[in-house]
Amino acid sequence: MNTSGSNPNPSATKRNASAGVTLLEVMIVLAIMVLVIGVAAPRFLDSFGRAKSQTALVQMANIKAAMQIYYLDVGRAPTAAQGLDALIRRPQGVQNWNGPYLDSAEGLTDPWGRRYQLRVPGEIAPFEIFSFGRDGQPGGEGEDRDIEA
Repeated sequence: MNTSGSNPNPSATKRNASAGVTLLEVMIVLAIMVLVIGVAAPRFLDSFGRAKSQTALVQMANIKAAMQIYYLDVGRAPTAAQGLDALIRRPQGVQNWNGPYLDSAEGLTDPWGRRYQLRVPGEIAPFEIFSFGRDGQPGGEGEDRDIEA
């Protein structure tokens, strides 16, 4: 009989290193992962939406610069009927067109896959370029809001 108070079977208290993990340990790790993902995913998705809006602003700045060069060359902005395609192909009957002012028609597509819109005359400027955002509808909030350059 062991009277020293120590465990008579020392291997019973030590964990076998090759025994693997218990179901409880796996459940705890999964619970922690779900909590981290639950907190991080909305922030990540919000950042992704902001990135598309920022991309749209940069693209519209490029289109606006091309429109300003067109305006200087031709003396006016393209008509609503000519649209932004006037930056790629010479419109019928336009003198002093020195384009194309953009490399390709792909530059006229917003990050959501729709064409940028042109308002001539604009409410504030001779022309305005805008996108209806993610939902493709006027108005909206967040990622669905209209974006103007």
